[in-house]
This record gives sequence, structure tokens and C-alpha cells, in this order.
Amino acid sequence: MKTTHILNIHRQYSQFLRLHPSLFTYRERMELKKIFRTHYPVIFEKETNIGRGISDKISVVEILLNEVGLGKAAVVSVLVYELVKSKIYTVEELESVFDTKLASIINGMMRVAELYARNTSLETENFRKLFLTFAEDIRVILIIIAEHLQIMRTLLNHPEQSIQSVARESSFLYAPLAHRMGLYKIKTELEDLSLKYTNREIYNEIAAKLNETKSSRENYIAEFIEPLSSKLNELGYKYEIKGRTKSIHSIYNKIRKQNTSFEKIYDLFAIRVIFDVPVDKEKAACWQAYSIVADMYQPNPKRLRDWLSIPKSNGYESLHTTVLGAEGKWIEVQIRTVRMDEVAEMGLAAHWKYKGIKSESGMDEWLKSIREILENPELNAVDFMDEFKLNLYDKEVFVFTPKGDLHRLPKGATVLDFAFSIHSNLGTKCVGAKVNGKNMSIKQVLNNGDSIEILTSPTQKPTTAWLHVVTTSKAKNKIRQALKEVEFKDAELGRELILRRFKNWKIDLDDGKISRLAKKRGYKTVSDFYQDIASEKLDMLILRDAYLNLDKVTLIEQPESRRADTFVQESPVMDSNSKEDVLIIGLDLKNVEFKLAKCCNPIFGDEVFGFVSVVGGIKIHRTDCPNAPQMIARFGYRIVKARWHGKSVGAHYPITLRIIGNDDIGIVTNVTSLISKEKNISLRSISIDSTDGLFQGNLTIMVGDTKDLEAVIKKITTIKGVKNVSRS
Repeated sequence: MKTTHILNIHRQYSQFLRLHPSLFTYRERMELKKIFRTHYPVIFEKETNIGRGISDKISVVEILLNEVGLGKAAVVSVLVYELVKSKIYTVEELESVFDTKLASIINGMMRVAELYARNTSLETENFRKLFLTFAEDIRVILIIIAEHLQIMRTLLNHPEQSIQSVARESSFLYAPLAHRMGLYKIKTELEDLSLKYTNREIYNEIAAKLNETKSSRENYIAEFIEPLSSKLNELGYKYEIKGRTKSIHSIYNKIRKQNTSFEKIYDLFAIRVIFDVPVDKEKAACWQAYSIVADMYQPNPKRLRDWLSIPKSNGYESLHTTVLGAEGKWIEVQIRTVRMDEVAEMGLAAHWKYKGIKSESGMDEWLKSIREILENPELNAVDFMDEFKLNLYDKEVFVFTPKGDLHRLPKGATVLDFAFSIHSNLGTKCVGAKVNGKNMSIKQVLNNGDSIEILTSPTQKPTTAWLHVVTTSKAKNKIRQALKEVEFKDAELGRELILRRFKNWKIDLDDGKISRLAKKRGYKTVSDFYQDIASEKLDMLILRDAYLNLDKVTLIEQPESRRADTFVQESPVMDSNSKEDVLIIGLDLKNVEFKLAKCCNPIFGDEVFGFVSVVGGIKIHRTDCPNAPQMIARFGYRIVKARWHGKSVGAHYPITLRIIGNDDIGIVTNVTSLISKEKNISLRSISIDSTDGLFQGNLTIMVGDTKDLEAVIKKITTIKGVKNVSRS
């Protein structure tokens, strides 16, 4: 090895030890010197890689110590990892030398390295395994984040073809992961660096404009702080005030989301008040400061964020308010203590410094939810990514049980999510809830401060529709699990039914023939076939004939027809003007029972057909019913042509209209007023939900026929602000 490389290694090593004199004992320092001088040159092989290798390692270690807040175990693991990988030392030998536990961290790093070596893309099934490793020792997550930050800071030294993919990975995975760990400073830097390399033009434009306005911005902040400081001095607490500009990535997001220009972004900077007070005086100092700020400047009540009373799940504590300053500019003021600021900067790791002050149960809950996602074999890689991302950047709502117990859920969580968060059995039997004393459905979205009492029924069973009601991964996993159990029980019941019937007919049941029969009738699995038997979707007599005919090779297959002994109950009425059998809806039919299907709610004038059900006579469906293709494909022999008779006189049918428009209370008034004026139409119910300046309303109305329906839809679309009206 050349002398220059030896000197370079010695210089880096010496500087590192000077900066952290109390980290290692004399014996440990000597061992590190041996590692750097003797073993690293062997590991990195090429001389040009030695200095770079050590430089990268020390950079990562500095990030862990200074920006993440980890200690000796993580530092040693990073420095000696290559030695274990190259089998120069065993983990046990190193634990003995450095007198610290290293096994869980080094083993985790080894597994992560294996996955990266196998496939560098995280959009694969490796992603699941990668985070299963993360979840075993949380320090591995923090080390991986530090390593990625070091890569992003030196990205120009990497091959040009990999720069874009590394920068994108930083944005979609590592920045959200740093956010979840509470590493807000690192998260911000990763987002900014990602934007710098993926959209350099936008990055440079915003950076240049920030530089142009820097002087005026600093003057404005100074003028804002001056009168505030004199008032805060009266409190008698030691404090400091900082002014900070929002990150380039944050400004870019505002420009994109608000569809506006840089000049029109009003909250480009924030003021941070940081008190140095004992733990028992923290909340009092922060709220006193808030009172002073609110007295001096007009606050925006909608922008108050209280993370003092209930910290975020990653431990973040602070009090945020937005006030109106001079020149009509809105300014965000963040109020916190030195301890809170350190937790905000260093995230989860800072909790170890202040052990016992705040529990880490929120992070424990998050890791538990991640494990539940990881352990769910039903999710493919793409679904897993979606589930995982939801658990990274989620905003939270805090709700209460009737006894006052606090529960933290992601924003957008529903009554059903809450039920499953308490207990799986409560979730599977949930039929609704009393939210703040009012009866609400399982779909009700929860808000901060809601008090919830879950209502249950012993006959309630989960359905696949529930998967679209819940947002939490825990609830989705439990619903999928419950559905599997229901399917298994239904399949068992179906098998018992066909066994019993075949036994009565003195027919031996052969599993191989049943499998062939199920496949012949279009079923992917025998289990699905048995489930349809249990739910009486299949005619047992027809199944018997089909089973017996399976081995008749000479038989030419014909479309299955209805049996003569069931024809009387199912026979449609003959239309005198047609040679075909057509069910005429509206005639006084004898021996024919029919009902309008609830899945598509047909009304007079719709094109319809009849479907002969095993129980309940004939069901009338619209020809554009979402279930029609499946029914026709699988049960074509049970389809009956149908049409309406005469005119719709006196009959009224319930129809649900879905209306989308601008979020304006006047629209709702205009819609309901219009319907009330219609002679043949009445309003039964209305539900409105608004998001991002749009409202979505479901109106259930009673109409006589399709002409009345088309007329009212046409009138509603003419109302100002209504964007779309459709029939559910």
C-alpha cells in the first residue's frame, strides 16, 4: 500500500478520535488502529478504494453520532461490519474486544446487504424481507438511513447511470422512513437532495429566488422577533428564538399542490421559540409563550397544532400556531423546549438520552403494525408497498373510548378501523357505533376528540366490501383472515351438503370427479365450488346429472336446460307478441314470484332480465348490472328474458344519485330545492362528504320511471358548481 494512503487513513482515524475522545478505551483505540491500517487495505483490495472506504465509513459514523444520536454499539457495528463479512473476526470476538452487544445489528446489516446484492430494486418481494430485517432491530433502520444520507451527499461521485434511481429511492422510501423515525432534519435534506438530482431546473429556480429574497426575509424575521423577545423576557425563562426558511422541497410541494407561483407562497419561513427549562415546567412555559404570541399577533385558530398534550407516534412534541404579522404575512411560530427540539432533530434515538420521560409505545405500535403487514402472505409486492407507505407518512387522529381511554389512529380511519384496533372479535362483529352519542355506520370517518362506543351483533360477518371501508393495515389483515375462515367454513358446509344428498341418491362421491366437475363449470378451485353449493347458488339436481354424465364420453355436450320437475315454479309468462318466453313485469302473474334486485335497483323503463334464484323466485336485474356478466357466463340456463308492461302508474322506486361538485353549501340547498319542486319525485335521504374543495353527495330519491330520472339528472347538472351526476 502506498505511503499517501497510509497517511490519509491515519489522518482520518486521528481526527475521528479527537472529535470523540470518550467513545473508546485505549485498548479499543489500538484495535481500531489495527483494523484501519492492517485489515481495511485487505478488504478494499484496490489502493484507490482504501481512503474512500474509510472516509465513507467515518462519514456514516459522524452522522450516527451527531445527527441521529446513536452510540457506541451502532458506531462499532458500522466500522467492523466488513471484518465480519470477510470472516477476519467473528461477532463474538468483536463483542469481547469492544465490550458491547453487536450481534443483532451486524446480523441485520448482513441480511440487508444480501438483499441489495441480489436485487438493487426495492419494488420487489425483497422489500418485504428488507423491512422484516429492519423491524427486528430498530438501529438497523437508523444506520441504513445514515448510509443513504452519506450516499446522497456524495452522489456526484457515483456512476451517472445510477444517480437518478438512487435519488428517486431517496424520495419514495428513505425520506418517509426518516420522517417516521422523527429525523425531520435528515428527512428534509434527503427530500431536497432528491429534488436537486431528479428536477434540477426547479430546484435551482427556487434556490435562486430564496437567495434573492434572503436579505428582506431576515430583516422581516428580526422585526417580528424584537417585540416578541421583550415580552418573553418577562417570563423569566432561559430561551432562544430562531428563524428558519422552509425547505426547497416543501416550497415546491406547495407550488405544485396549490397550483401557484413562488411569489404567492405566504409562509416561506417559520419562527422557533426554544425554552431551556426543567421537564416539570415544559408545558407551562410553552403555553405561556403561546399566550404572549396570540396576544401580540392575530392567530389562525384552524392552524393550531397541539403536540404537547398528545405527542406524535414518533415522539415529536411541539406547539405550532400561525399568526398574521406585518404586511399581512402569515408566520408559523413553533414553541418547544431544548429536549423537544433535540427529539425533533434526532428523533427516536434522542429518547434514549431522556429515558423515562416519554414512552416509546407509539413507535412500538408502528413496528407491530409493520410486522403484521410483513407477515401477511396475501399481499403482493405492489400492495405491500402501498400498505407500507400509508404507515410512513400518516397523519393522526386521537379518539376516546367511553371510559376515556385514548387511541391513536391514522387520519381517515373509520369506525371499523377503531373496532379492530381494540380487538379482532369486536371488529368482526361491528355493525356501527355511537360517535359522540349519535348512531353512525361502520364507514363513519373519525375526527380528533371523538368518543366512540362500538355496537355489535352476534350475526354480523365480515364481507370483502369491508376492505374498502378500513384504512389501517391491522384492520385489513384481520378482515382478510376472517374472510378466509368464513370461506373455509362455507366450503366445509358445501361439501357436507353434497355428500349428504349424494348418499341419499346412493351415489358414491369421488373427489377427482368433483374436481373435474368444478373445473368444467368454470371454478378456479374446488373450495369456490363448495362455497356456491353452501350458499345455494347451484341447483343440486343439475349437479347430480352433470356428475353422472362426466364419464359418458360419447355424449355430445349441450347447454344445460332447466328440469321439467322444476319448470312450473320457474316458468316465465308467454308474451303473445313473441315466439320466445318473456317475463312481463307488471301483469298479475300467477305461480311466478319475482323481486327487484337490490344490487342494481331497476326501475320502470330500464332494460332488464330475470334470474331464477334457488330461493326467492325470480330476481329482476338491469342489463347493465355489475353482476350481469358473471351471472350470464356461469348461470346462462337460469336467465329469463323480461320487459316492463304498460305504464308506471303510482309505483315509485328508490334510486341513489352520486353528485360531485364544488364544496359550497349553496349547491346542496339548490339540489334539494329542485327535487322538492318535482311532482313525481321525492327525496328520501342525503349524505355529503367534502375533500380538497370538492363535495361528494349521495342522494336517494323515489322516482316513477326512467323518464323522470333522466329529467331530474339533466336539471341537477345545470346547477352552478355541479360537475357530475351519475346513477349508482
